[in-house]
Amino acid sequence: MTARKLSALAARICLLTFIGMVVTNVFVDYFPYWLTWIPLALWLLIGFGRRRAGTKAEGVTGAAPEPVVTAAPVTGRWKALNSPANKVPSHGTRAYGQAYAIDIVAEPEPEPGARPGFGWWPLARRNADFPAFGAPLFAVADATVVRTDDRQRDHLSRTSWLAVVYFLLVEGIGRTLGGARRIIGNHVILDLGGGTYALYAHVRRGSLTVRPGDRVRAGQQLGQCGNSGNSTEPHVHFQLMDAADPVVADGLPFTWQGIGVPANGETFEAAPAPVAHAEGAVSGPA
Repeated sequence: MTARKLSALAARICLLTFIGMVVTNVFVDYFPYWLTWIPLALWLLIGFGRRRAGTKAEGVTGAAPEPVVTAAPVTGRWKALNSPANKVPSHGTRAYGQAYAIDIVAEPEPEPGARPGFGWWPLARRNADFPAFGAPLFAVADATVVRTDDRQRDHLSRTSWLAVVYFLLVEGIGRTLGGARRIIGNHVILDLGGGTYALYAHVRRGSLTVRPGDRVRAGQQLGQCGNSGNSTEPHVHFQLMDAADPVVADGLPFTWQGIGVPANGETFEAAPAPVAHAEGAVSGPA
């Protein structure tokens, strides 16, 4: 087990110990009050150390590597959120290879209620209310499938104030304890070659049409956008990494052909990726 995996495991144990001690003291005055905060402090220290390690590693290698050029993982009109065009790490952490990750939500041509907004009511919405749910996901390059998981459920949205509080204070802690799989949700990982791996997270349950070992062509459908894992609404989380295992991977920068890296709040149109046929001819999907 690598040092990075050991530190991740130690952090989860510390957080679980803190929760267990707090719950125990609710029913039995078993632990001194001050003692319960020690595992929480250790959890925070380990997390800070892991972030510092990521920063130092980037400092040793100098500037960020050149972006890897790929096709976009979707087609149609989308909006970017949590984009590395605005800051790195884009999601506030380098954990699970997310340094240059991006979130995108479907934004069809403006029409009333096309994508539900955020507010007080309803507390949660069905996934079918969001235009991203069920949208096809495409291979961004010729690649080999190395990991797939589409067994986790697609939960309701967390797009109200009360739902976000629950998401941050209850669900977020639970998913942290569950490790990478519970954070990423259903996912597929592609080996693009040259030490580059593409991860698609929050995939729709049961939608993947590929399995580990499959060879896929650029533009080939892999599955559908869902709302599994650490997600507030149906959206696509895409990232490039230098390893197939997100727990030990570092993020790699990307740029999408004809699009670049859309900034936060920027809408963009993604055209279908050209599909390379076995004979070498290239054409757009039928």
